[in-house]
Amino acid sequence: MRPLRFVALGDSLTEGVGDRTGEGWRGWAALLAPSLAAGPVRFTNLAVSGAQTRDVLERQLPAALELRPDLVSVVVGVNDTLRRTFDIRAVAARLDHVYAACAGRGAVLLTMCLPDPGAMLGLPGPLARPLARRQHAVNTVVHALSDRYGAVHLHACAGDWIGDRAMWSADRLHPGEPGHRQLAVRFHARLTEHGVTTGPAPSPEPGSPAPTGWANLRWLATAGTGWVARRCTDLLPQLLSLAVDEMRHHARGTRIRLDLRASAAVSAALAALPTEERRPGAA
Repeated sequence: MRPLRFVALGDSLTEGVGDRTGEGWRGWAALLAPSLAAGPVRFTNLAVSGAQTRDVLERQLPAALELRPDLVSVVVGVNDTLRRTFDIRAVAARLDHVYAACAGRGAVLLTMCLPDPGAMLGLPGPLARPLARRQHAVNTVVHALSDRYGAVHLHACAGDWIGDRAMWSADRLHPGEPGHRQLAVRFHARLTEHGVTTGPAPSPEPGSPAPTGWANLRWLATAGTGWVARRCTDLLPQLLSLAVDEMRHHARGTRIRLDLRASAAVSAALAALPTEERRPGAA
């Protein structure tokens, strides 16, 4: 019997950061894989911490297509929002290419929208709102492209689980084991609704005790500090400038202009995407 082939693309969320086992990171995709079919499942995780949409398009996608997957998950975009080079038009174009390539090979496509990092980190409003606009822009693009390519989409950017501290790891950006299990359970339910999966649902119950406060502090003081430092070096000067602009518009009562500007950028990004007739290689 031919195994079902599941390939996961993306960044640290799909790599499994926050859900540590004796062999390293595990994560929601690895928890979901055994539940996809009653028979054998061949799972390959190509996700890499820090990956942006460009990395998924240029590095992970070619490797994924070589595996001839039946199911492909594409969850990426948060790292794009945390860069000074953020460009929603480029993000949309890359995601469109990735989705089209996977769907064009007949694979079932799994997608997910995510909460904005500023809110998760508890940043002050002037710092959090610019990041929220960026993540909202990415989520809007993901929603639109998921509809275009018939993806099985998980709306994970809202809900009770977002505010449940027990679901998240020490850095507040990555789920802990309970959060990764929650994602696996919810994806399994969505796949079942679409008649894709035939295996039993993954367990929502953690298999390991929650990390101690000391373990969390040790992680933040080592790997966590390095992660923040890398992001701040790249983003912080621009984010401070965006915060100043945010406060200026707030004082003038014109903050709606920032929202409208972001919405217009998303609309332009989606309008610029090729139709099937204009897509390279189309007949």
